[in-house]
Amino acid sequence: MTPSSLAASLNPGSTIGILGGGQLGRMLAQAAARIGLHAHIYCPNPEAPAFEVASAQTIATFDDREALQKFARSVDVVTFEFENIPLEAADLVSEQVPLYPNRKALEISQDRGVEKAFIKQLGLNVADWWPIDSADDLANALTQCAAPALLKTRRLGYDGKGQLALDQNSDPAQAFEHIDHQPSVLEKKISFEREISVVLVQGSPNQIDCYDLPCNLHKNGILHSSTVPSGVPEKLDQQAKDAAMKIAAALDYRGILAVEFFVKEDENAPQLIVNEFAPRVHNSGHWTLDACSCNQFENHIRAVAGWPLGATTRHSDAQMTNLLGAQVLDWFELAQHPDVVLHLYGKAGIKAGRKLGHMTKISPIGAKIQTN
Repeated sequence: MTPSSLAASLNPGSTIGILGGGQLGRMLAQAAARIGLHAHIYCPNPEAPAFEVASAQTIATFDDREALQKFARSVDVVTFEFENIPLEAADLVSEQVPLYPNRKALEISQDRGVEKAFIKQLGLNVADWWPIDSADDLANALTQCAAPALLKTRRLGYDGKGQLALDQNSDPAQAFEHIDHQPSVLEKKISFEREISVVLVQGSPNQIDCYDLPCNLHKNGILHSSTVPSGVPEKLDQQAKDAAMKIAAALDYRGILAVEFFVKEDENAPQLIVNEFAPRVHNSGHWTLDACSCNQFENHIRAVAGWPLGATTRHSDAQMTNLLGAQVLDWFELAQHPDVVLHLYGKAGIKAGRKLGHMTKISPIGAKIQTN
């Protein structure tokens, strides 16, 4: 390590501020502790699961200027666990302490329309889409977009929320009312062969790497499982990584960046279509906790703390499966399997569709994983 990079790195005992206290914040705090760093969680929810494993906590809303300023003064760098942090809160914090990833990544990712235009400007493929601000906009767009299609709110949608599937019989006025008349995008539904994602880590400008690509399966708009190896051809694998690196470069990025792709069959060669990116640690990278020596959470902490990045090399094949709602009640049975690693998030209450944990089946590289 050079003296200049050492001076820019946080020493063990420094504190990482994390905006948001869900399971991603929890796993970031655990990763920080592993390498001798502290985590201070800022979250409005007094029952946030990340509080259980953090060295400090602030329970306050994201519009509480005094609390945000006090939080910023208590930490050495700030990151976030979800992309819907209000920009005003991010700006206030970044006036006092470095914020990674940066405001640009946060702002673009918060608006599906802005995000799609940004990706398209980079020369990458996205699904055909139309901006929707009224029922009339939707009616006009549906004349250009052959059903089936998806109507998605531009902001705050995740895990299938804020989305509505439309067919040739859908009524534009009713559909727009269903999403509470929010600014949206109409997206042509793609017939794809599989879904994959790139989980990239960027440290300093010359430190960038990608984990192996997982093949992702969604059910009801929520990620069900991620499996590595993905099974995609090597050429397509590299194309996806190159596309993710192009996005990271345009964002002047630092931290973990996840980019989701559809793989569309083509008569000449499979085609990659970018679905969206997430400027944070990502559900499709949870398998790295158990199949890599340095997982996505630790590498994110390393990147924002100015440390050297850890190896992204995979030592096992893996399949991560989310545990939603009552599925978590099977914890005892799952814990008995020698090839299963169980992760429970410590959330209070069981609710249908809520992510309460995940399990990862691991096996030697090349052995066939029994999928579920």
